[in-house]
Amino acid sequence: MQPLPLEGVRVIELCNVAAGPFCGMLLADMGADLIKVENPKGGDTLRSWPPISDGFSENFASLNRNKRSVTLDLKQPADVERFKALIKEADVLVENNRPGVMDRLGVGYPTLKTINPRLVMASISAYGQTGPRAAEGGFDLTVQAMSGLMSVTGEPGRPPVKCGVPVSDFSAGLYAAFAVVCALRHTAQTGQGTHIDVPMLGATLGIAALQTSEFFGSGKDPVRLGSAHPRNAPYQAFKCRDGYFGMAAGNNALWQSVCRVVALPQLAVDPDYESPTLRARHQDTLREKLEAVFEAQDASFWLEQFRAAGVPCAPINTYSEVLADEQVEHMQWVQPIELPNGVKTRTFASPVRFDGQGSPIRRRPPALGEHNDEIFGQGV
Repeated sequence: MQPLPLEGVRVIELCNVAAGPFCGMLLADMGADLIKVENPKGGDTLRSWPPISDGFSENFASLNRNKRSVTLDLKQPADVERFKALIKEADVLVENNRPGVMDRLGVGYPTLKTINPRLVMASISAYGQTGPRAAEGGFDLTVQAMSGLMSVTGEPGRPPVKCGVPVSDFSAGLYAAFAVVCALRHTAQTGQGTHIDVPMLGATLGIAALQTSEFFGSGKDPVRLGSAHPRNAPYQAFKCRDGYFGMAAGNNALWQSVCRVVALPQLAVDPDYESPTLRARHQDTLREKLEAVFEAQDASFWLEQFRAAGVPCAPINTYSEVLADEQVEHMQWVQPIELPNGVKTRTFASPVRFDGQGSPIRRRPPALGEHNDEIFGQGV
């Protein structure tokens, strides 16, 4: 195994639940020595989230592998000094408290950079460290609502729904990890650290580039289209005899292939469907014509036909189905992991490979304060 990219980098994580711990795990997966600082009274809230296996949360395990855990109560002066000792030897601090909390605890960036001028500190919050909403808290749901994401999610004419995956949390974690790595390069060149401001709202708007550009270009709000696409068709989930499947013919060549598969050559020359834009404009009638054909066969039949024709398509999987898929197995993304109580379970490992090799799970998720003696005994 080649050395991991962030070996030798020490990261302190002072985070709770999702966005910050996900950022920390991404850095730890790449080789960083990550020390997770938790409150001794219960630790990270995620530790209490089910499913619970013999007293240990598998939700917590999914975001906290490759980490060590220590406990500090930053409302106690002695523990604040211990925290500062950790910072003195660290390269990175990731925290996701509300803006102002770190300053009130006496460990804000202006204080910490006097202890360690090379420190890269990433602060994840709902709306950012400054501005009229900076003091407001936020969770994935509220940021999905604020960001406009819920206005384009779901079926037309139905109540707003959030994305089933907490994309605001995890996009912020991804942005933070990317920014940390960029800042570390700058620090290596200049010797100076920096304070990175990662707002969940900004991250969620950042991944909505197609929607914001649609508004900037047209002056109109994007709308809910269910599984359909505003600029491409056929590009959605289609009903067939035994359920649904997804199919995306995102260009004219693929559209011609679709027409051949469904044996409707007249659609290939219909002026209403001669470009992706026109097909999107008339996608309701197009869907009806295609589903009239699809209803004669099961999803497995149509998936086989479209795959043979080179048209991107997929079943509408449950998580149990996709985690058992042959591609997931080939990539070895599902890995065994042990919980602190000895329970054996599985987790989804880092999906990224370097020269064909994935990032190993070097440490199981830690018990609360498991590494207090190991780390504080070193006189950090």
